[in-house]
Amino acid sequence: MIPLSWYIILSSTLFIIGIAGILLRRNLLIILMSLELILNSVNINLVAFSYFLQDIRGQMFAIFVITVAAAEVAVALSILVALVRNRATVTVDDMNIMKG
Repeated sequence: MIPLSWYIILSSTLFIIGIAGILLRRNLLIILMSLELILNSVNINLVAFSYFLQDIRGQMFAIFVITVAAAEVAVALSILVALVRNRATVTVDDMNIMKG
């Protein structure tokens, strides 16, 4: 049996990589992938604690988070395609379309 601490270490490592990807990168695709990494690290925690506590609610909430993340990716990628068609760039610093 794998101890709970290993899951927490894995989850925190993925979370830190995701935060670093958001803070250090300027490419919109990298930022979206970093967000997915953060959500997956949360899902690992939810499932690990759900198994450890013998409660199904954490696993159900993880499935809900995966569903919301899939919808978020679909909307974000459609916005990204529209921006690339108009501006021909995926760099966050060059995207100033919504400035007033």
